[in-house]
Amino acid sequence: MKAFIIDKYKSKDGGRIGQMPVPELKPDEVLVEVYAAGINLLDSKIRNGEFKLILPYKTPFVLGHDVAGVVTKVGARVQQFKVGDEVYARPADHRIGTFADFIAIKEADMALKPKKLSMEEAASIPLVGLTAWQALIEKGNLKKGQNVFIQAGSGGVGTFAIQLAKHLGATVATTTSAENMELVKSLGADVAIDYKKDDFEKVLHRYDLVLNSQDGKILEKSLRVLKSGGRLISISGPPDPDFADEIGAPWFVKLIMRLLSSGVRKKAKRLKVGFSFLFMRANGDQLKEITALINSGTIKPVMDKVFPFESIREAITYVESGRAKGKVVVKMK
Repeated sequence: MKAFIIDKYKSKDGGRIGQMPVPELKPDEVLVEVYAAGINLLDSKIRNGEFKLILPYKTPFVLGHDVAGVVTKVGARVQQFKVGDEVYARPADHRIGTFADFIAIKEADMALKPKKLSMEEAASIPLVGLTAWQALIEKGNLKKGQNVFIQAGSGGVGTFAIQLAKHLGATVATTTSAENMELVKSLGADVAIDYKKDDFEKVLHRYDLVLNSQDGKILEKSLRVLKSGGRLISISGPPDPDFADEIGAPWFVKLIMRLLSSGVRKKAKRLKVGFSFLFMRANGDQLKEITALINSGTIKPVMDKVFPFESIREAITYVESGRAKGKVVVKMK
């Protein structure tokens, strides 16, 4: 099958389009013919070896974390899906590879594609949708009437998280550029701050929750906009000891993560706020909840560009630029 292959971390060619064998199916897996695949900054970071410590992929491997397509074969123990079903998913870590003609995905990690969406729109949802869900609902326990600061509101995670937070009844603040103000307000942002002109720390006070997706300097400033007892959830690092325990990391990796996050954890403790790191995981049940919100019209995908598969390197470069409004997708069919 045709696939986008990584032969070496940090390679100069950035990956290549070539041939790989069609994945073999395990009893609890479904073989999906890929119609479209979302591109995420995570793809770039894995290609560059930034997560090699916690996600050591053996080269050569196929990149890609978002998929929409059609079931072509089911494993012996699969009960929820049949051949011909239109589905979407964020495959589990160590089982990625959506930049290809076919991918095998665990039944528990998939959901039926939202009826209202095209394949390209559906492929834009899983990773950012699950990230927002796990940050705001699972970890953040965001409630009606609370205040949440969602950074980078016009990005992939931001556009989804704003809509989810508004659905939950929260007051939402975000940062964006002047040209994207109308976009984030149309999604439900109550407070939109031009990050090039204004300092969010001078505008936001006593917030309940922060979803941090930026660098360490922004993270430290964000801790200070929280009220006592508030919480910051970071999807951009640094990884903390709880995350090391979650993934069953070896002792030396646990030690590294403890050291990496010690500074921010001390600052959070001094400010009497919470800090936690989130590395989202595949979850078909949560994806079904997201599907219901999309089918009801509560949440809409925000798409920037759709690239042909042959231009996948250019598509990844475009995502790396940070200019995308919402998600970028590659079309396989």
